[in-house]
Amino acid sequence: MPRARRLWPFPLAAAASAALLLSPWPAALLIRGVFYRGAQQLVAQMAPYAPEVTEHRALKYQADGGTRRLDLYLPPDRTGLVPVVFWIHGGAWISGSRRDVAPYLRMLAGRGFAAVGVDYSVAPGARYPVALNQLDSALRFLEEHAGQYGLDMRRVVIAGDSAGAQLAAQLTAAVSAPEYAAALGFSPTLPRKHLRGAVLHCGVYDLKAMSELTGILGWGFRTALWAYTGTRDFARTAAADHMSVLEHATPDFPPAFISGGNGDGLTLTQSVPFANRLESLGVPVTRRFWPGLSPALPHEAQFQFSRPEAGAVLDETQTFLVSVVGQDGILSGMSSARPAAGTLPRPST
Repeated sequence: MPRARRLWPFPLAAAASAALLLSPWPAALLIRGVFYRGAQQLVAQMAPYAPEVTEHRALKYQADGGTRRLDLYLPPDRTGLVPVVFWIHGGAWISGSRRDVAPYLRMLAGRGFAAVGVDYSVAPGARYPVALNQLDSALRFLEEHAGQYGLDMRRVVIAGDSAGAQLAAQLTAAVSAPEYAAALGFSPTLPRKHLRGAVLHCGVYDLKAMSELTGILGWGFRTALWAYTGTRDFARTAAADHMSVLEHATPDFPPAFISGGNGDGLTLTQSVPFANRLESLGVPVTRRFWPGLSPALPHEAQFQFSRPEAGAVLDETQTFLVSVVGQDGILSGMSSARPAAGTLPRPST
């Protein structure tokens, strides 16, 4: 009997190992917990710098009765219709929430833009392409309610961070390339002429390169992509091909702002090659990668307001947005909240 008690952990360990091999659920839930804590830390860093703006929270956007919601942040002193920044949160396709980017969207609204944070269903509970279709539904909702909220849906920038940047790039590519959209079986709501640009932070654009990652980063992304595509060998799936926007972007892709920290493992394997690819197609690209900066900037550096570089990126993002949507309708919003170039936004009081 004593010997049996000593042996009992081994069958449990074998069962746990089998579960990890047969399903992405256990590891995905573990990663989700880690990501949740990291997101809360970033929210805490950003919150003191978020100004008071006009807010419309938890708007149900699905016409089919779904439960997904979006938040809309507007400049408090807007005049006329306001250009829209449609932001897709990150979380490796298996976690995250529109609340994770709420302080940042308030900063953008304080600078004169209508900033939209969108929730979408994450894996493993929802697989590709559920999220992409939901995001299109959110754009349709905004189009249908543009007059109610004072939105200029003729001037839209699609934005995202991390996995949200992949979704943003894919949605942008689908809007700008009808052949690609048709291959996806997708009919985008937003007309190409109304899509003015893309803001893409620390994203994923080449899933073949992702399959070659090693170490803890490689394990994490392989788990997430297994959960999202539904196939352990995700690199061989049609979903992986569709998601690899680097291969599907065309010269009609709109101007892009692309950033990634020099300490982020995705920058040299994903963001830089994607920027190079777009430029080779003749697409205007604004880059921010900080080569040689020490200490190095990690993943999601644009949200880490403990470093001055985050404030600089916010300034540069504003400059990029104005360059693609124009100045009309955003003068009053900019005047109340814009800090000096290259500095942190002022903490709200």
